[in-house]
Amino acid sequence: MFDLKAAGFEDPVLVAGTDGVGTKLMIATQMARHDTVGIDLVAMCANDLVVQGAEPLFFLDYFATGKLDVAAGRDIVSGIAEGCRRAGCALIGGETAEMPGMYKPGDYDLAGFCVGAVERDAILTGDGAEPGDVVFGLASDGIHSNGFSLARKVVEVSGADLHDAAPFDNDRRLGDILLDPTRIYVKSCLAAIKAGGVKGLAHITGGGLLENIPRVLPSGLGVTIDAGQWAMPELFRWLARAGGVAPTEMARTFNCGIGMAVIVASESADSVRAALEDEGETVFRLGAVVESAEETPEVVIEGLEDSWQN
Repeated sequence: MFDLKAAGFEDPVLVAGTDGVGTKLMIATQMARHDTVGIDLVAMCANDLVVQGAEPLFFLDYFATGKLDVAAGRDIVSGIAEGCRRAGCALIGGETAEMPGMYKPGDYDLAGFCVGAVERDAILTGDGAEPGDVVFGLASDGIHSNGFSLARKVVEVSGADLHDAAPFDNDRRLGDILLDPTRIYVKSCLAAIKAGGVKGLAHITGGGLLENIPRVLPSGLGVTIDAGQWAMPELFRWLARAGGVAPTEMARTFNCGIGMAVIVASESADSVRAALEDEGETVFRLGAVVESAEETPEVVIEGLEDSWQN
């Protein structure tokens, strides 16, 4: 149970979301490392709530396996608890299901369910966006939890070994880098909203920069981004090079170093940026909202070929 009144809301609207970790779990199984995927699980749900302006309140998980490995299960649930701490929400329950024959030995699946709330007059819809608004990008902590089917294929065709040092980082194993948990942007985005001027937030998940930002724009508007405003991390450069993945496809599949986009009124840009940086975010000024003749909002990324050369 959760006492919404005790959370301090006056006229709340509930917001709920569900998600999973995807085939990143296969990397965790291959690496025998299960301590970070629980953070991913919370992040994928909680980040999707904050883009509505909502504060995550509580979280539940579903953990399914053929036969419970107690040590792995302990690590997974500990990761979920850590994710909830980072998101500022309560872990109030969950379900562990043993289903012999449903999963191969060592395999498991995770699903998460998060509920939050936002004051009715503070819901973020993006409808207030207008030409000239600034688009900020918040740095990601790696691949996060999308694009792993392609990433695993690139590892396979490249001949790289997850247990060896990464081809682009001699100090860390490739598998450990791929398991870096999804960054949770809840506290920083709530601080930015409180600073005033935020008109829209886009969690950069499946579909990348090209397909997620348009979701928070009204018809008749688009976004122009300058790819030269941030350096694509070496992990993504290696994936593009080793897999022969074109820049446009990279931008449509991976976050490419930007885990959250923030649309903000130009006059509030400095204060919002300060609020985000005070919460520990690395902030890039990606571009701006522009008028568009297209009925469906779209994102144009300029300088892809020049900035993301392999």
